[in-house]
Amino acid sequence: MKIYIAGHRGMVGSAVWRSLESKGYTNLIGKTSADLDLRNQQQVFEFYKQEKPDVVIDAAAKVGGILANNNFPYQFLMENMQIQNNLIDGALKLGVEKFIFLGSSCIYPKYAPQPLKETCLLTDSLEPTNEWYAIAKISGVKACEAIRNQFKKDYVSLMPTNLYGYFDNFDLQTSHVLPAMLRKFHEAKINNHAAVVLWGSGSPMREFLFVDDLAEAVVFALENKLPEHLYNVGSGTDVTIKELAQTIQKVVGHKGNIIWDASKPDGTPRKLMDVSKMQRLGWQYKTALEEGVEKTYAWFLEHIDSIKEVKLI
Repeated sequence: MKIYIAGHRGMVGSAVWRSLESKGYTNLIGKTSADLDLRNQQQVFEFYKQEKPDVVIDAAAKVGGILANNNFPYQFLMENMQIQNNLIDGALKLGVEKFIFLGSSCIYPKYAPQPLKETCLLTDSLEPTNEWYAIAKISGVKACEAIRNQFKKDYVSLMPTNLYGYFDNFDLQTSHVLPAMLRKFHEAKINNHAAVVLWGSGSPMREFLFVDDLAEAVVFALENKLPEHLYNVGSGTDVTIKELAQTIQKVVGHKGNIIWDASKPDGTPRKLMDVSKMQRLGWQYKTALEEGVEKTYAWFLEHIDSIKEVKLI
């Protein structure tokens, strides 16, 4: 089986690659953005014609946190649609029978009932701070659903909760909350345990999933024909942002104060995934939050000199 992993160097794609290799898969394809611009339809179609993959796993996306989404709404909307449209449409037209599309829990409405069920998609308005990315991902979910309905191909969408882990983005301007916190606490620690200023009140609740657990879910979807088109992937448990900060502070060994800047936005008040559909099929997460943070921090320290765009003070 020839498997193409789009975005194989990113946090999710590299985790999927490692997971597949560990299970004995050898015919894996990956292309860097320098070799294949996924925003270019002609390049993607030519790549498909040449390589003829049996399976496509779409882990490629332009991603970022609240700040990046606010500052670059057009790029988050357009570039994500270009990437996924080219991958999905090319796969359909060139005979790829199985496609796994990876999205995000931000596709669900801001005030959807908790925990978030797959059925609440498109029932209300989105969180404004990342609606551009969310709309792009929703269009990918619906494209895969349409192909599944119309052409009877095994195209499935997995919606992970907040991810973290190896190869995460630790740039403070564009990263998500957990890696940004980890870097802040580390920098404060080496700066004589200076105080750490964090956005918001600390009261919103968030769910986190270690990226290797998501990779296991992708392999599960690869090895099984899932009966529906959309599945949430998460731990099914959440913590407050304040509890997250305390966990990271403990793992890093920072002894200073935490200051909450309530003038900054909190984002969605709560985002907990209902993962019962995947659990009923036989998949479940394995890595507890503190264990995952420990693994991530160890990786961060090991790669501190080579992590992209990490310039420690």
